[in-house]
Amino acid sequence: MEGDKKKRLVLWFEELRKEDIPLVGGKNANLGEMTQAGIPVPPGFAITAYAYSKYLQETGIAEKIYETIRETVTDINDPKQYEEASKKVRKLIESTPMPRDIEEEIRKAYEKLSEKTRTVDVYVAVRSSATAEDLPDASFAGQQETYLNVRGADELIEKTVKCWSSLFTPRAIFYRTQKGFRHEDVLISVGVQKLSLIH
Repeated sequence: MEGDKKKRLVLWFEELRKEDIPLVGGKNANLGEMTQAGIPVPPGFAITAYAYSKYLQETGIAEKIYETIRETVTDINDPKQYEEASKKVRKLIESTPMPRDIEEEIRKAYEKLSEKTRTVDVYVAVRSSATAEDLPDASFAGQQETYLNVRGADELIEKTVKCWSSLFTPRAIFYRTQKGFRHEDVLISVGVQKLSLIH
């Protein structure tokens, strides 16, 4: 089980530990630790960074994304260029459908979460969690998007892609550029969690 974790598209919170940060980001790994510790955390799962990476590779848009940023941001001190690059890249991602196997895996997990919570189409929070292997000084907190009150598998698929594209907000592109991180080194996981009534 442990061995193939790296190639899983979806991992449930109860399967996650701190050492899974490269697979699911800090936020999801911490929810896993809390679940393990018996803290009453609303149930959910992580769409892994591997799923995002597989999406980029199989759709062939990875190179186009990084090329767009290189071509658009020619003056690293011009905020307008970051906005322009973000607009182009996000449009590209949001208009590129995810491969069927990834979509089916997410739909299956959502169905299972609805069953677990005895709810028809459970309301979920969909949260981005950026991951960067071997970048201990990187903090991407608050740079990506979160969606609340998401209901139904179709909306979940749509919001997952929006979370993926939020890896390229102007602020996120700027931060990585300033810190000297290659955009290719930063991936994103998405946490899908039953919405608790207390927010």
